[in-house]
Amino acid sequence: MRRWKPLLAATGTLIAATLVFAEPARAAAPYEDPSLPVATRVEDLLGRMGLDEKIGQMTQAERASISAAEVTQYRIGSVLSGGGSAPSPNTPTGWADMVDGFQRGALATPLHIPMVYGSDAVHGHNNLYGATIFPHNIGLGATRDPALVQQVGRATAEEVAGSGVDWTFSPCLCVARNDRWGRTYESFGERPELPVSMASIIDGYQGGSGTSRIIATAKHYVGDGGTTGGVDQGDTQISEAELRAVHLPPFQEAVRRDVGSVMVSYSSWNGQKLHGSEYLITTVLKGELGFKGFVVSDWNGIDQIEGGTGFTASEVRRAVNAGIDMVMVPTAWKSFIATLKAEVQAGRVPMTRIDDANRRILTKKFEYGLFEHPLADRGLAATVGSAAHRAVARQAVRESQVLLKNTGVLPLAKTGGKLFVAGRHADDIGRQSGGWTISWQGGTGPVTPGTTILQGIRAAAPGRTVTYSAGGAGIDASYAAAIAVVGESPYAEGQGDRPGSLGLDATDLQTLATLRASGVPVVAVLVSGRPLDITTQLPDLSALLAAWLPGTEGAGVADVLFGDFAPTGKLPVTWPRSADQEPVNDGEGLFPFGYGLTYTTDPGAPGAPTGVTASAVNATSATLSWTAATGGTAPLSYRVARTGTVLATVTGTTYALTGLTPGTTTSYTVTAVDATGAAGPASAPVSVTTPGGTDTATCQVTYGVNDWGGGGFGGSVTIRNTHPAAAVNGWTLAFTFPGTQRVTQGWSAVWSQTGASVTARNESWNAAIPPNGTVSIGFNGTYTGGNPRPTAFTLNGGPCTVL
Repeated sequence: MRRWKPLLAATGTLIAATLVFAEPARAAAPYEDPSLPVATRVEDLLGRMGLDEKIGQMTQAERASISAAEVTQYRIGSVLSGGGSAPSPNTPTGWADMVDGFQRGALATPLHIPMVYGSDAVHGHNNLYGATIFPHNIGLGATRDPALVQQVGRATAEEVAGSGVDWTFSPCLCVARNDRWGRTYESFGERPELPVSMASIIDGYQGGSGTSRIIATAKHYVGDGGTTGGVDQGDTQISEAELRAVHLPPFQEAVRRDVGSVMVSYSSWNGQKLHGSEYLITTVLKGELGFKGFVVSDWNGIDQIEGGTGFTASEVRRAVNAGIDMVMVPTAWKSFIATLKAEVQAGRVPMTRIDDANRRILTKKFEYGLFEHPLADRGLAATVGSAAHRAVARQAVRESQVLLKNTGVLPLAKTGGKLFVAGRHADDIGRQSGGWTISWQGGTGPVTPGTTILQGIRAAAPGRTVTYSAGGAGIDASYAAAIAVVGESPYAEGQGDRPGSLGLDATDLQTLATLRASGVPVVAVLVSGRPLDITTQLPDLSALLAAWLPGTEGAGVADVLFGDFAPTGKLPVTWPRSADQEPVNDGEGLFPFGYGLTYTTDPGAPGAPTGVTASAVNATSATLSWTAATGGTAPLSYRVARTGTVLATVTGTTYALTGLTPGTTTSYTVTAVDATGAAGPASAPVSVTTPGGTDTATCQVTYGVNDWGGGGFGGSVTIRNTHPAAAVNGWTLAFTFPGTQRVTQGWSAVWSQTGASVTARNESWNAAIPPNGTVSIGFNGTYTGGNPRPTAFTLNGGPCTVL
């Protein structure tokens, strides 16, 4: 195909049209042929590019500081919108016109390489007026629903693509360890297993068909949620073992899901800025984890490597040599281009590094079809703010609600006495959406179309009189109940840090006091991006509901208040008794991690689990599963017993039976136990017979080595459950080193070594390996002499095939 044709369509000139007929047909270059493999196209294009074109591909400028003509002149590879940076009019058509203008500038370059446009679509296409705004990540983490979160990603991708944008700077896979941090709401939770499971949103962004796919970004690599004191862009002062155990697993999962890009964190690790860390970016991310996408810096992030204002040649050199492929230089992009070119020409940045960066960037541009479909698919614009997407958002809102206290006042009746609603957050789309909504820090009032919590309450209870006063004026004893919708004002990074109090402000406290003085039951709905200090107020509340930052579909809160849906959300973070407890991860807070009530009357003791089945996995292990029991006070746990002896108590509905004797039959029972300790009847016994003789391997192991030299190395292990139907629930991998190797630290498993024998047991968050599924683990080690690889592995006692 002739790559000048899109340019001709853009110019629309008679001369250009004449050229189509006057010039002899030009044979398409290999990189222009979509039938060829992506790697072939990349190498062909790379061989045709000069240094200026390669450096241009590595440069990302902000829309307000560059023109389409400059995109052409400087061969720019990417343009972005910063938080709140939008065209006028701020409509899908306005966005598509703007992005297509820059794209036509890119297509006018000699090699017609399309640019990729990026935006912070972090809870929907939140810069676009009228887009569906979903709950922020902390609320999505409370849903514990990866499938729903994937739907959120898919809906967002369609709205983003419909405006011409190809790339979102999302998801944030940070593990927030201190609620003082102003980006806590961007985290799915305080334990790594939550962002690991919610990384399903990547599949939503990237998994669509045709032009509805967008490139996702795993950020911020790595450890930004663990800074000392919860200081934004601060220093994460922890060991490498803790960094790997807590903060790295979500990025491992993102790489497993083939995330297109990774953004580096502003923060430091033990004093070293991440933007300059060759070890973490190149050795760990690209080498050890096998990341194949491209690494992008954060906004002016390279400027902070040495701590001064602006960037220096040294900072440019260090960042690119560390492994950053595309540099976000919003306004100083011309200076960056000149500086990097001088560094390359002086030999301080090797061409191999420049080529590697371009290879990664171009690969994603080819994979996402930008060469074949560079302009906006305006047919997708109809999805922006659509009823279908708002329905997904409303489901996410109601599933995110966490009921923390209820004396029986909830759920509210839809008919009967009067209801009083108070609080500044009750009728304010801006407050309920939080930061990163239309503007960077967010705002108050009707910043974008949607349904407020108050509107949802009125719609849910048309048979009741609903009175609203922000401050509570007019409340008296004639009302059946009062709903106080209070919380935090919008904020984003930097401005959101709270080094002092984590309590409600004076206005909200006065509103609660006014309602409380009336003597009617008070239901508090907290709209916030993190847990707040409400210990003092809690005794005076009849109910407390954590609504997080629900976005534009406030009716989802009313769905729970009035019992159309019982609350199912679970705390993604530990709720502190006071701000002084921070950080309080998995500690003795006011409410523990995973806490969340639902609507029950007197549940009595739980019933017996039903549907108990057992199936052999191999000669020494089997899987026991059952249907959850009913009744009892949530949450329920289950005792698994063999001939009357309790083997384990688990919280799920599956259990891995290991260490069985081949060719034997064993019976098991399961008993439900509720939160009060009340136990129900045992299930009917179920038996399983394991096959005898030589077992057939039901697992495969891939063992990789990154040898650092000098007696140190990193080991990576991928375990695949090859059973077509049975999951492995709880696993132990065992192998023997054939040399002098010693495991010094490990991640994503509990590692131990006795002599040459090594075992790795699952963590709680990766215990289940589904049929044909995989889990990746790793370790650092030492050796003397040679470093031969293990040749035999067992999983739960059964042999594995070594690939």
